[in-house]
Amino acid sequence: MLKKEERKIKDASLRQRVTAVRLIMEGYLGKEVAEMLNLHVNPCLPMSSYLMKVDWRSYSIKKLLPGSHLTEEQQKKLKHMILHSTPFEQGLGMAASWNTRIIQSYLQNQYGISMTRAWVNKMLYRLGLSYTRPTYTLAKGDEQKQRAFVQEMEMIKKN
Repeated sequence: MLKKEERKIKDASLRQRVTAVRLIMEGYLGKEVAEMLNLHVNPCLPMSSYLMKVDWRSYSIKKLLPGSHLTEEQQKKLKHMILHSTPFEQGLGMAASWNTRIIQSYLQNQYGISMTRAWVNKMLYRLGLSYTRPTYTLAKGDEQKQRAFVQEMEMIKKN
């Protein structure tokens, strides 16, 4: 089945990865696959160790293609959380704005999904979000929150 799907893939590097996965599924070692495909050993070894943990017979070719590791529902929850709250409100530290490092640790803790920061950035782009440097000025801030903050600071200074 994978062999037929391999032929349909036009992207050479993706086809090579799918071929490597197929060969490992057929029982070849990572070193053997690397020699056959003229690859460095490192890209094949993590794949082979991951394949040992997962039953790949139940996976289709779509599972092998790159894409988001989150389900549609999880993506919607993540986008809503980023748009309508801060990391501080979510209990993720003292940060006032989101960044890929915070989102990366949130995904690891909440869903057990490990992503690189670059991959998190790509996922955010697919969700229609983009990184902008926070530009908060006191003139734009909520006056009640500012007063409460000043009062709290005065209380702290007195103690």
